[in-house]
Amino acid sequence: QGQVVESGGGLVQAGGTLRLSCVTSGLAFPLTTVGWYRQAPGNQHELVASMSGGGRANYADSMEGHYTISRDNAKNTVYLQINNLKPEDTAVYFCKAEQLFPVRTVWGQGTQVTVSS
Repeated sequence: QGQVVESGGGLVQAGGTLRLSCVTSGLAFPLTTVGWYRQAPGNQHELVASMSGGGRANYADSMEGHYTISRDNAKNTVYLQINNLKPEDTAVYFCKAEQLFPVRTVWGQGTQVTVSS
């Protein structure tokens, strides 16, 4: 059925760097696009970045540079690094895995990131 587990969130100070991890299991990882989304209080899910099974990165407008997405195929893991953290980065960060064949979409439970000024 597939599973996605996020980790790496926490309470951090502004200006720092944080790396979130999204570990997948039960999916054909080379055929899976993994995306990171964030949901700030009162807002809807918002795409931050995604990476295809072939390693092509796609960033939402104005996200590149502030966020860096990468993947480790040996660990079935996709990372999201947040650079120069700002209080407005405070959100729950979710991971979504989309397997191409057979088609399957799995969401994780999210990891909370709170940035203090």
